[in-house]
Amino acid sequence: TNCLTMAWRLFKNLSEEQQRYEKQLIFEHPAFVKLCQQLLRDARRMTRGDLVFSLHAAVHLGVPQNTLLVQTLVRVCQEKLNQLDNRCISVLATTLAGMDKDKNVSALQAGLQLLVEQRISSIRDIFILQNLMKCLGKDAPVFLKKKLEMAVLREIDGLTFPNALRMFLALAAMNYCSLPILNACSKKIQENVHDVPFRQLILILEACHTLQYRNVKLFSALADYVNSTAYLWDKRQIILFLAACETLGFQPRELLDIFTEKVTEDPEFLNLKNLLIVLRVYSRLNYVPRVQKHLFFEILHSCLNKCLPQISNTELLKAVYSLGILGYLPHHALDVLLQKDSKDELILSDDLKEQNSMMLRCVKTCMELDSPSFTKPAFVLTENLSSLVSLNLRKAQEALIELLGGENVFRQNVRLPYRYHIDFEIRMDSDRKKVLPIAATDDHPDSRVQRLAFLFAPVSAFCLGTTHPQGKLAMKKRHLNKLGYHVILIQNKKFQEMTNEDAVEFLKGKIYSEDAFSFPEATVWDNN
Repeated sequence: TNCLTMAWRLFKNLSEEQQRYEKQLIFEHPAFVKLCQQLLRDARRMTRGDLVFSLHAAVHLGVPQNTLLVQTLVRVCQEKLNQLDNRCISVLATTLAGMDKDKNVSALQAGLQLLVEQRISSIRDIFILQNLMKCLGKDAPVFLKKKLEMAVLREIDGLTFPNALRMFLALAAMNYCSLPILNACSKKIQENVHDVPFRQLILILEACHTLQYRNVKLFSALADYVNSTAYLWDKRQIILFLAACETLGFQPRELLDIFTEKVTEDPEFLNLKNLLIVLRVYSRLNYVPRVQKHLFFEILHSCLNKCLPQISNTELLKAVYSLGILGYLPHHALDVLLQKDSKDELILSDDLKEQNSMMLRCVKTCMELDSPSFTKPAFVLTENLSSLVSLNLRKAQEALIELLGGENVFRQNVRLPYRYHIDFEIRMDSDRKKVLPIAATDDHPDSRVQRLAFLFAPVSAFCLGTTHPQGKLAMKKRHLNKLGYHVILIQNKKFQEMTNEDAVEFLKGKIYSEDAFSFPEATVWDNN
């Protein structure tokens, strides 16, 4: 056991390349074969500590799971399970968490779960509890997850920084979102953020995504740390961090600025894989660089053109769609895409067909509305979908009726060209002092009439912790501006939390505010 454990301790500190080389030397060494044979013979006579540590070392050194040695050690652990102390249970749990499910492993895991249920009140070590959480995983019964949560909370005052890092991963492995534990871990990580290894940064963000845990203070602290040490990181590392932020809908603005600068200084690292990630991040988070934006987009466009010979149809569609969301039209890539569309080469399997159709429709809409030659139409053909509004818009409807004095001065559930839809529309005179009846403006169209479109969007349509719309909503707002609407974006969740009186005052401020009639956001093409 000591030989195997020492070999593992030396082995785990090597690089991946060195590990591959050393593993081959270990497995080919005649003494290793004798050691495994002796271990196989003595398995049932070993102490409980030697038994679990031998299994742990053998598995982590890469001895195949289907070998007689590993399967025998697993079966003996099963036989001696009740004899294991808490430390041995912890080592066994760590080992099982990294093994594939087979008949013997599943049986041992089930036995371990029963044992944990009996002993959980006596386990005071957070490290051991974490290992058990990882081993039992998402399939553990809810009552056991709650017991593990309570056991951790009993010891939470003694939470150390390393344990806080590991606890995120343990909860993610169990797919159990315990807010008290996560908040305590977040606080500890924020206090020691400069000691977090880069790989752990990514794992924390991935765990937050798995657990649907949104903590703006934690994300901001991690982003500020990467931002302040950006000169230490490889550009590919920063891409990984930005991609993890994108899945959470969190926009690290300063880091995006820094990364933009790195791309413009050295665009050669942008291979196809990195390019697609960058396009997805910037479009989803609706981020147009504040400086050098034209150069940045031209570089992305040039990189996309270089990748055209090797890019798949779906990747090409995603790339053009991402640039379209940002208001940029890559002409050459567009031509290639439309040629493929005309030959029906973009039709894929059913699971992708709907998504691809949506992206292609958006691209064609962008080609028309974001073109420099597009002019605001004097009249937009609209259609009322229904006089009924959904439950989550009832409050807004009632507030508008109270504010405006009736239903004849606004429309609801309005469908526009290009498959766009707005929740409510009102029309005002050119001085923006008076709301006009819908029927009167329909009978006598007047280009001086101001049209307001209300969009009540879910919180998920905005970047986390802000009122900054994400890509698709920002594109819709831009296109409605092009069609002549002044768009008012409202986070529906916050609106629903208002009292009726506050809701009326809020809408009054939005309708009669100067901000409601500010100029549309500039796109890349406007400035070209």
